[in-house]
Parts: sequence; C-alpha cells; structure tokens
Amino acid sequence: MLKILLKKIKYFILFVSVFLLFNSCENRNDSPNIFLITLDGVRWQEVFYGVDSVLVNNPKLTSEKPYLIDRFDANNTEKKRKKLMPFFWNEIFKNGKLYGDLKQKSYFSITNNRNFSYPGYNEILTGYADSLIDSNSKIYNKNITVLEKLNNSESYKNRVAAFCSWDVFPYIINDKRSGIPVNAGYMPSNSINQSEIEKFINSNQKKAPVIWESVRLDVFTHNLALEYIKKQKPKALYIAYGETDDFAHMGDYDQYIKSLHNNDKMISELWSFIQSDPFYKDNTYLVITTDHGRGIKEKWSGHGDSKSTWAAILGPNLGEKGIIKNSQNFTNQIAPTIEKITGISSNNNSIKL
Repeated sequence: MLKILLKKIKYFILFVSVFLLFNSCENRNDSPNIFLITLDGVRWQEVFYGVDSVLVNNPKLTSEKPYLIDRFDANNTEKKRKKLMPFFWNEIFKNGKLYGDLKQKSYFSITNNRNFSYPGYNEILTGYADSLIDSNSKIYNKNITVLEKLNNSESYKNRVAAFCSWDVFPYIINDKRSGIPVNAGYMPSNSINQSEIEKFINSNQKKAPVIWESVRLDVFTHNLALEYIKKQKPKALYIAYGETDDFAHMGDYDQYIKSLHNNDKMISELWSFIQSDPFYKDNTYLVITTDHGRGIKEKWSGHGDSKSTWAAILGPNLGEKGIIKNSQNFTNQIAPTIEKITGISSNNNSIKL
C-alpha cells in the first residue's frame, strides 16, 4: 500500500514539475524582449559631458543659471554628466555600451541628409535613409519598420506597441498597415480595464499646460507606456520622448536640461521595473538613441549641420562595456541590431554587441 502511495506521489510531483516548467516557458517566452527608446534632438555633448558651461553662462539662453549650476554643474566631467544623467552613468556606463563621444573617437551619426525628425526616425526604425522623406508631414510611411517586422514574426506577433509624445508617430510607424497599436500625441489610453493612473491621464493630460499642440508632456507618455507594460507584457515596445527637442527650439536651455534629466529618471524607472519582473528580468534589452544632431554655442537650439548623435545599449550578454572608443557606427544600424538581438534576422549591418 505504501509503495503504491509513494508511486502516486512521485507521478504527481512529476506532473506538477512538467506543468510548472511548461507554464513558465509559455509565460516568459525565451526570445529576448526589446525596448527601443528615443530622446528627440538630444545633443551628444550633454550626454557625455553634462551641462554646457557656455550655454549656462549665456543670459539670453537661460533664466535659471543659479539653479542649473547648483543642481547640475561640477568641477569635472565625470561628476557633471552623472548629475545630469545618473542612470546613464551609474548603470549603462558600467553594465552597457555607449556610443558617440567624439572626443574619445567613438563615432555615431545619422546617414540621411535631412537632419530633422521624420527622416531620422525612419532611419532608426527601418535601417536605411530615404531621400524621398523631405518633411515632418503626416504622411504614412511606405517603408517597413523593424517594429512591423517583429509584429509579423512568430515570437513577437501582437506583442508590439509604441507610446510616443509626438503625434506624427502613427504615420511614421504606419499603424494602419502594420497593425501596431500606437499611442501618440494626446491620445487617451484605450485599455479595457483602466488603472487609476490611466484614468487620471485620460482626464488630465489636456488640462495640464499644453505647450505644444502636437507634442504632449513626456510624463504622460511615460506613464501610459509603463501601465501598458505592467498589464500587457509586450515583448517589443517603442517609447519616443519628445520634450527635449521642442524646448531646444524655444531656445530654453533650462527646460531642455530639466527634460533630459527627467528622461533619464524615466528610463531608470522603466529599467527598475524590468529587473523586478520575472517576465523581463535578465532577458530584456534597452536600445536608446536620438533622431538628429544639434547646433553648438549660440546656434544650439537649431539642428545645425552636424550629423553626430549617440546611442546606448543595455541588456544581457554584452561584450565590451562603457564608452566604445575608436569605433564608428551609424543610426541605420539600430534596426538591424534589434533584428539580430531578437533573432528575426542575422543582419550583418548590426552594431557589434
């Protein structure tokens, strides 16, 4: 009788183990998760060297010099950049890869000849520059993005989404053709079981100061994205922050710096959630970049003629860490790199990880 009982217990334990293993695999899906993040029009100079002393000391460009100096200035580069972007320099610098510090021969640049947003985002998302894209108009992109490729793949199908501050992104991503849900501009959350945060944003995002009709505040974009991640567990997500470029065009260096600092905080919050959630932990990559360069000195508010940008990658199984010196990479390598990470293609144009 005891032998029969022990045998039944053995089979039961085996059944439970197989069930848990299957359930774990089904819920996690071992193909890597990918989060693409863009910060619109952020200069490489601030990313690698912190606040620009020339701009801070120009009374025409900043009205809060004492605040900026007290909050973000320091007596050396390492301290300055860490004050401005602590997540980049405490986490990514130590555990990820950074590209674009021209002073250390780490070159990163766009390949399109337009140097503004729609052509830049097309290059990031598709892997090549399209000379026919010559404006920021709301025209549906004929090119297929890496997001669409992922959404058409077996491992990522219907597990792809985008949350963007700029209202042109549904056209850049071509949500109609791709079938990818894109929440952009002042779109509300259309979640069926809305969280309190989603309800609050739906009710209040246009009650807050509307600085630009086409670009909502990044805090709303970020929190809608985070709520979606918590509930829907997408395997590929694009978050496009937008404030930095618009404050720059206003010539407001104070707000440009504050927005960049806040974007760093938002990415840190996202990464903290990723590393605390079993579905994402140790199986998720962040790929972070910008869409175009900017001018220098008194011409910093415009895009200038510089093609120099920057990128960052954080995730498992990375080789060399920190600033990747003596290297040259391009924006058109972002999409191929995502394809290679996710396994949907072995594109040879990818960045070496």
